[in-house]
Amino acid sequence: MEIIMARKLTELTKDELIAKIADLEDKLKKRYGLVWDREKEPEKIVVDCEKNVPVLQADKTKAIFNSGEDNILIEGDNYHALSCLNYTHRGKIDVIYIDPPYNRGGDFVYNDKRLSKDDEYKHSKWLNFMEKRLELAKHLLSPRGVLFISIDDFEYGNLKLLCDKIFQEEMVDTMVWRKSGEGRDGKMKNTTTFRKDHEYIICCFKKQLLNKLIEKPNFQNEYGNPDNDPRGNYKAGSISNKESASNPNHEYYYSVTAPGGKVFTRQFNFSKEEFDRYNNDVLINEDGRKVSRIYWGKNNNSVPAIKIFINEERTVTPSSLFLNKGTTTEGTKEAESILHKDCHDMRPKPVNLLISLIQLASSKDSIILDFFAGTGTTGQAVLTANKKYGGQRKFILCTNNEGNICSDYCFPRIQKVINGYEKWKTGESVAGLSGNLVYYKTALIPVERIDKVTDKQRVEITRKAGTMIGMKENTLKETELTEYYQIFTTHDDARKTAIYFREDESKMNELIKKLADTPTALYVFSYSKVDKEAYKELGKNIRVEDIPEPLLQIYKEINLKIEEK
Repeated sequence: MEIIMARKLTELTKDELIAKIADLEDKLKKRYGLVWDREKEPEKIVVDCEKNVPVLQADKTKAIFNSGEDNILIEGDNYHALSCLNYTHRGKIDVIYIDPPYNRGGDFVYNDKRLSKDDEYKHSKWLNFMEKRLELAKHLLSPRGVLFISIDDFEYGNLKLLCDKIFQEEMVDTMVWRKSGEGRDGKMKNTTTFRKDHEYIICCFKKQLLNKLIEKPNFQNEYGNPDNDPRGNYKAGSISNKESASNPNHEYYYSVTAPGGKVFTRQFNFSKEEFDRYNNDVLINEDGRKVSRIYWGKNNNSVPAIKIFINEERTVTPSSLFLNKGTTTEGTKEAESILHKDCHDMRPKPVNLLISLIQLASSKDSIILDFFAGTGTTGQAVLTANKKYGGQRKFILCTNNEGNICSDYCFPRIQKVINGYEKWKTGESVAGLSGNLVYYKTALIPVERIDKVTDKQRVEITRKAGTMIGMKENTLKETELTEYYQIFTTHDDARKTAIYFREDESKMNELIKKLADTPTALYVFSYSKVDKEAYKELGKNIRVEDIPEPLLQIYKEINLKIEEK
């Protein structure tokens, strides 16, 4: 067989050719995985990036500087935005959430055409569209990063296989979100089978690690308050093993004494220090008696239990079933309440769903990205999570402006959430949340080919990449722009970023004086690479970097991979 494979097909005998065809057919039958037509109609935006360099330009008229962390909104095609973020934020994003078009006909634009449900290549085009963006998104995730994707039944199977291919099968899982509330929540659709009350959230991991959730218990039974605890009704939860089932050698094996004097020696679920902390969390009830967070029974002499208050949030292990995380109807009403306009066709996700996902995968200083930002629910959820649970999380939102969704929905919503607003129809005042916003638009710089950039084009790219470099260094405030250089700072001026545009260094000393003793990242233009040794005398305060070659290398990497496919 090896000899046959080495020979040309034209040299094979009839019997050999028949045998080879049969062998290939057998292999095809055994093939498992996702196969689709990538070449039938490639995506124009992706192909155009072979001859264009995407950059970001700041729209200073839409910047919001109040207090808190700097957040980012990018208006433009998300393929261009993700290309730029692969330079500025590669490996820095802890959480990505997207709610892409579900491809049910009319909700998905491909090569400037809105696809109908009758398009025979609708699945292939959608997969082409998703594959390119998911591959770019994967590079952005931190070592513990998680990507969440909302989807329904129509493309779930295809998307799950695509994610298996990109992230490896064992690093992909699925949650089910109940999108409808109890009873007649929203419009009831007529159906000959059953009502679809769920959607999926595909979870793609770099490392399979999630946090616990902080939420109120969802008890089905009624619970009382036998000792009139001011914190309200509660369920008494077990916190120890029976004495007969306890391990005396366990680190949580110890004795506690009830208020009535009885001693209990057994294996508990947590340390003695934590037990004492709960037991000493005491309030005075309306009878004037002290009541602890530990319940010792009616006579204060029973096995200790922990009080789980029905109106108090607690840490719980998450379930793959998201049953009480808001509904589609709630998401629509939330957006309408802020924007004072009908958002039914947008079908935004509820804030509570996004807060739960942010809790699961973020730390207090994580960056959260949504590159199908829609009306901006993810941005509102990040700011709300910071206020509710503490932290300095930041968001990056990306959306095009089709149907004015960025200018008339996403930006105004975030603006109102930060500045405060009055609810639609009720007039109730809602205070603003802490946060700043910097607004960018994508732009393209034409080149002959991404791997054939002229010296003149390198100069132009360097001049127009300053905004991206400032973003890369988390110094978003531009303080100066001349023919030779550009300077960005943090809002407290604690750090600076400078870009020197020219090979002619006649203004370099002038720039260095303006940096003073502030820690600075200095990006120096070069047609190839900068000799960093030549800048050693500037001191440890200044870190020298190349531009534009590292940016071009990333874009070449992206486009060469596309060509290989």
